[in-house]
Amino acid sequence: MIVGAACCAMMISCAQQVQNTKSEKLTVGNPYLPLWEHIPDGEPYVFDDPDNPGKQRVYIYGSHDDLISAYCGRDQVVWSAPVEDLSQWRYDGEILVVDKNAKGEPFDSAGTADVLYAPDVTLVTDSTGKKTYYLFPNDQTGFRNGLIAKSDRPDGPFEVCNWKDDDPNQVTGIYGFDPAVFVDDDGKIYGYWGFGHCNAAEIDPATMCTVKPGTKMVDGMIGGFEEPNGGDFRFFEASSIRKIKDKYVFIYSRFTKDGEFGLPTSNYTLAYCYSDQPLGPWTYGGTIIDGRGREINEQGDTIASAVPDGNTHGSICEINGQWYVFYHRQTGTDEYARQAMVAPITVKVKEGKGGWVDISEGEYNSEGFALNGLDPFERHSAGIACWLTGPKPSIHEWPNNTFFGSYVEASYGGEEGMTKEEAIASKAKYDAPYDLRYNTNRVVNNTDGSIVGYKYFNFDEDALDEDENLMLVVNLIPEGIDGTIEVWMDRPWESQGGKQIGKTELKADMDKTVWKAAIGISKEAQENWLAGKHAIFFVFKSDTKDKSLCTLLDLVFTFDE
Repeated sequence: MIVGAACCAMMISCAQQVQNTKSEKLTVGNPYLPLWEHIPDGEPYVFDDPDNPGKQRVYIYGSHDDLISAYCGRDQVVWSAPVEDLSQWRYDGEILVVDKNAKGEPFDSAGTADVLYAPDVTLVTDSTGKKTYYLFPNDQTGFRNGLIAKSDRPDGPFEVCNWKDDDPNQVTGIYGFDPAVFVDDDGKIYGYWGFGHCNAAEIDPATMCTVKPGTKMVDGMIGGFEEPNGGDFRFFEASSIRKIKDKYVFIYSRFTKDGEFGLPTSNYTLAYCYSDQPLGPWTYGGTIIDGRGREINEQGDTIASAVPDGNTHGSICEINGQWYVFYHRQTGTDEYARQAMVAPITVKVKEGKGGWVDISEGEYNSEGFALNGLDPFERHSAGIACWLTGPKPSIHEWPNNTFFGSYVEASYGGEEGMTKEEAIASKAKYDAPYDLRYNTNRVVNNTDGSIVGYKYFNFDEDALDEDENLMLVVNLIPEGIDGTIEVWMDRPWESQGGKQIGKTELKADMDKTVWKAAIGISKEAQENWLAGKHAIFFVFKSDTKDKSLCTLLDLVFTFDE
């Protein structure tokens, strides 16, 4: 193999072993849950670990995209991680299925469970110190829409607790779409919900689901995106509430204005507003995350470097002094295989009447909780790519996306040859959730003009100080097209400071089986450029247009012998 300025590469047999590659995964990337798991709408909370007194865990409560051709699923599950190690996410199991009424009878002869959308959780601690966790699962059956459940543990199981006395199939309560519930420092409880129109109320602590006697629901707490008073608020859905110092912060999915940020209107963003009071009045704050991955192309135009549109839902959480925004991204060609994402943010508060809240916008990237960058010497699924563009912009027509270039294919953690349904049902992945046999998304449709990017890898200077030559080994499947894959660092164009550091060729006569592309990294890059934190990009080129050169499986940096 030639390594140097020419940046050549060769294909090696899959049977050959890669040298100097770490086998133990220490960083999980972004999405931070296994790539076969689809938990959108994630509400993050730090709660005491019920099994380890004095310890805390961060719990993610979301819906569960396992219906394949529709949003969400008929169960809700929870994942958690110790606050001191956010790379160790654990599946804590199923926490709620609503398939029986108050008498324990199935709703129908098939035993069909209700579809559950975006949930929230809140903790009530009574005067004796007893903790009760309330789950608001956003049940999509009309007369059970306000259903709530409770548990003595943050990881459940939860049991429905607001059945009607006179009808075992219905529940009491006021909650509508995407409920959020908050217990204030003084013990008062507030609820928020809505779809295009935002409602809120003080909640009766005796029921946890009805308006407190003597108070009234706030109809239109902030303006909806199609309402005359929408202003900058432009509320769509995804209510979430937090209190930071003496300020109330309402997080929600916002429809951007057409042309705002240089892009078409979209609800693929989370925004916030703040107030001195739990029910307002509110001051608009700004955008916390944009799931489109706003970027600048070579001509200087604003583009969506990720999926161009979709929905997102999440919130913010402080863990060990660092604030994060939790949200979700779309995978596949529709909106039904969403994945949990995270980004660090900063939160500043000026306390007192007339004070303010300033939340920075998080970056859509591949790092997740690896704030110093991913380890390039660990093998990562190609599916953690955060930049996926083609020769022309993708088209979103709800709920589908049409891609002219690279995109992340949805996966469900099954064995080779399994259908999607069989993969979802398979239990083997739970024994090794981050094993690349299951924990992978392929990047497909890599046509001429496509760019696939990863932000960021952190190259240790001492690790690069080797006599051996640095290589980037990519597992891929050729697709019968002559072309090249260029490897760039920092940016995918020289005009913006990017540097090409490697290149490999694909031939039309290659077998359409898994190949290891061992791409030599230039000595100049290894010795002078790569130390530190850098984005890495694949740029696909071919004389054949509109056909995929290959499918990307995974990648790792290593050294040749």
